[in-house]
Order: sequence, then C-alpha cells, then structure tokens
Amino acid sequence: MTSVEKFYKRRKLRKESTIPEQLLWSRLRNRKLGHKFRRQHHVGNYILDFYCVELRLAIEVDGLIHHEIEHQEYDNERSKFISSVGITVIRFDNDEIFINIDSVLSRISCKCDESRKN
Repeated sequence: MTSVEKFYKRRKLRKESTIPEQLLWSRLRNRKLGHKFRRQHHVGNYILDFYCVELRLAIEVDGLIHHEIEHQEYDNERSKFISSVGITVIRFDNDEIFINIDSVLSRISCKCDESRKN
C-alpha cells in the first residue's frame, strides 16, 4: 500500500469510526489524559485505533468480530509485530467502553504512567 493509499484509508477509518471509538476519542483528544494521542496511526502495514508517539502506546478498540477465531489469530499476529517494534498495545472491548468508560480511562492512565517510567 502506498503512502497516499494509507492516507486515504486512515481518513476513511476516522470518518467511519465506531461509537465506542468516538466515545474514547472524545476523552483522549486534546491531551485530556496529559498525552497526545493520534487516531488511525500507521505502523508497518497496520493501522492502530489510537497511538501516543511519546509513550509508544497503542490503544485498540475491539468489536464483536475480534471474538471470532480467525480474527483473533490476525490480532495476535498484528500485536506481535507491533510489540516487536517497541510499542505497547492495550485492548478494550466495545462493551467495556460503553459500560464503564471511567474504568477504561483509569487503566489507560495507569498504562501511560508505566510507559513514562520506562
């Protein structure tokens, strides 16, 4: 995929973001947790839902498709690659964001603190 194709794919994903992604983004954007996060950031051939360059921290929001065996294998392969380039990945199910976004934000904040210390 060319860099131009990647640009348009990221733009499309931002425009078509899921409700849980929109909810989480509203709480991450503008450094609300003290760190700058990007939406739909490319790493290799993968696109991360949210990424903090400074902390090398990725946040992934998983819908129902991520519970399917085939997609879990893809997610595992993807996570291994992302980890191999020094990025920490944390994952949240859609339901976690809907039911208790404050808990999700607390876990993200703790992970930010851990990443900053490393």
